[in-house]
Amino acid sequence: MTMTSQDVVSVLGPVDETLVTEIIASGAAPAELAEAWAWINNDEALMGEGRSLPTGRLAALVDLLSADEDAQAE
Repeated sequence: MTMTSQDVVSVLGPVDETLVTEIIASGAAPAELAEAWAWINNDEALMGEGRSLPTGRLAALVDLLSADEDAQAE
């Protein structure tokens, strides 16, 4: 299933169009974006559950979201 701008906004809320485009271009599914968002916001709890660190497309999404958060913090 191809992710749409609406899918991205439904998970992340209002975000920059460039980020939306990069997320859609990743080829990720909405569920992968939701999981990446969970990692960004609560990685200690997920590791505590015994989940493996993100890899592949999920790791790429985490990197995109982390970079966006870093840019907003500046």
